[in-house]
Amino acid sequence: MARAFLVVMDSVGIGGAPDAARFFNGSKPDTGANTVAHIAQACMAGRAEQGRSGPLRLPALSALGLGSAVRLASGEAAPGLGEATSGLWGAATEQSLGKDTPSGHWELAGVPVPWEWHYFPDAEPAFPTSLSDRAARLAGTEGILGNCHASGTDIIDRLGAQHVKSGWPICYTSADSVFQIAAHEDSFGLDRLLDLCAGLAPTLHAMKVGRVIARPFAGTPETGFHRTANRRDYAIAPPAPVLTNWVQDAGRRVHAIGKIGDIFSMQGIDDVVKGRDADLMARLSGLVDTAEDGSLTFANFVEFDSDYGHRRDIAGYAAALERFDAAIGSILARLRDDDILVLTADHGNDPSWSGTDHTRERVPVLVAGKGAGSVGHVGFVDVAASVAHHLGVASRGAGRSFF
Repeated sequence: MARAFLVVMDSVGIGGAPDAARFFNGSKPDTGANTVAHIAQACMAGRAEQGRSGPLRLPALSALGLGSAVRLASGEAAPGLGEATSGLWGAATEQSLGKDTPSGHWELAGVPVPWEWHYFPDAEPAFPTSLSDRAARLAGTEGILGNCHASGTDIIDRLGAQHVKSGWPICYTSADSVFQIAAHEDSFGLDRLLDLCAGLAPTLHAMKVGRVIARPFAGTPETGFHRTANRRDYAIAPPAPVLTNWVQDAGRRVHAIGKIGDIFSMQGIDDVVKGRDADLMARLSGLVDTAEDGSLTFANFVEFDSDYGHRRDIAGYAAALERFDAAIGSILARLRDDDILVLTADHGNDPSWSGTDHTRERVPVLVAGKGAGSVGHVGFVDVAASVAHHLGVASRGAGRSFF
C-alpha cells in the first residue's frame, strides 16, 4: 500500500508571491525577496564563504526541480542549481493572510486560516497590562521581563542574568503572531515554564494570537546562555479537520517529526519525535525503512529558519541547505516503488533581506516518486489534496490533486 512523506523545509521560499507588497520587514515591503535565489547568487559571487565555499551545491534538490521552481515562481535564476531531471516540480502560492508557521502549515494540510491573526505592536511595552499581569500571576512573580519585540537569542543575552537573579520570566514577541516566554531550565524550571505557557495559551488564543512558545535556555552569566532543544509551541487548533485527520480517520498511521505535533495541537497524529534537525533527519531516514503501509510521515526541519534566516546568515543558510541535500539524497534512493516524498516550505526567510522577519514568498513543491515534469503553479491546499489522493484517502479540503 502507498506511503507518503511530506517534508517542510521551513522558510525555504522561492520568491514571486503576488501579494508580497502587502507584507513588510520594518518599512521595507517583501517585494523581490527570494530566499533560494539570493542565497545561490551570494554563493556564486563568493559572498557566502564562512564554513563552506563556492557555488551552492544541491544535487538532489536540483534534480527534483528546485532551480526550475525558482524560475517559475519568480523569473530569477538560482546559479548552480541545474535543470529538473527526476521529479515533479512546481511553485505553490499561499492564500492565508500571514507569512508564519501556522498559516503555512495549516494551508499545506488543506485548511487556509479563516481569520486575521493578532499582532503585538513594535513598542515598549508591547503587551497590554492585563496580559502582562496575568503572565506574572501564573508565573508566581511580581512582574515580567522583556515586554517587547526581540530576537530570541539577543534577549537571553541581554536579560538572562537578570532573569536568573529575579526569577521573572522573559516575555517577548516578534513580527509573527506569537507570545514567547524564555526561562532558564534549572533556575526557573522546565516544567514550570511549560505549565506557564499552557496556562496562558487560552487567553492568547482567544485574542487570535497564533502561538505561545516556551523558549527554555541554559548556561550562566559567566559562560553565556544558549537555547535548548526543549522548545514547545502551544498553537491554536486548526478550525477544521486537516490532512493528518483525514489520514488517521481512514485508519492509517500518522507520524510527526519536529514541530508538526505542536503546530497541529496533535490533531490526527499518532506519535511525534522532536529535537535538532540532525536527529529529525535520522528519524525520517528510519521511517523510510519502517513506516507502515498506507501511512503518512509529516516532518518539519526548522533550523534553516530559526538558526540562519532570522539571523540573516547567508553562509549558514547555504551550508544548512547543502547538509540537508546530502541527507535527503540518501533517503530518496531508499524509497519504495509506491512511495512519494514531497518537499515544500511554509514561507520564506530571505537571509539577504532587511530586518529579521519572514518574507512573503511562493514555495517549491518537489515530488519524488511520481515521475518527472512540471505541475506549474499550484496552491498550498493542493499539496494536501495530492498527498491524500496518493494515499487513497478522501480529501476534505478545497485543494485539487496535481497528480
